[in-house]
Amino acid sequence: MVVLATKCYVEGDARERALDSLGSLIDNDVGELDATWSIDVRDDAFVAVEFDGEDATVADNLLAETWGEITPEFVEGETYVATLDSWDDEGWVLDAGNGERVRIPTDELGLGTGTPSQIRDRFGVVQHTPLQFVAGETPRLADATRDRLYDWTREEGSGRVNVNSATRGEVRATVNRAGHASDIVTVERLGLLEQSIVCPEGTDPPGLLASIGSYLRSELKCVLT
Repeated sequence: MVVLATKCYVEGDARERALDSLGSLIDNDVGELDATWSIDVRDDAFVAVEFDGEDATVADNLLAETWGEITPEFVEGETYVATLDSWDDEGWVLDAGNGERVRIPTDELGLGTGTPSQIRDRFGVVQHTPLQFVAGETPRLADATRDRLYDWTREEGSGRVNVNSATRGEVRATVNRAGHASDIVTVERLGLLEQSIVCPEGTDPPGLLASIGSYLRSELKCVLT
């Protein structure tokens, strides 16, 4: 069994749609392997996938590489994936599963000046986004995560709108329903329920956020370039 470093925290029909979407993604990744699977949502909202069959171990490893894996313990200096849980004046707090919270002090975010809340707003990091961190006495964000967030502010185009609590398909459908299909480049998957809408030159991310916000029960944040 592999516990993916992504959460399913919605309920009812939304949960069914999210798990159906995940099932399709798993099928794309491991459908050719000799393995069957079942999906479960743990009490801490992380998604567990259990494989059975000759290629079960290969399937476990493939999903762990794709999504990141929740592990029961950390080794100092090694990199892991957790999700953004909360933030306060001292830094960001990541949920690493199994009741483990990892505090990243402001100085160890490595994302420039400002309060933790201001930094989150500047880089458009919505709650529950999977983030890599380096374990240690004082954990820090991993270089790969810092680079990715900085890249969002430097890439060509007008910026991004980041969304949680919705699948990639739901976000695409919402953009279409709001009449903005021609105003985006793509919807990039950050986690099962965390997405990033990439905007081309000429699209106003705050305007797009305002337009689609009424259709989504989500946290939405802009990244401007």
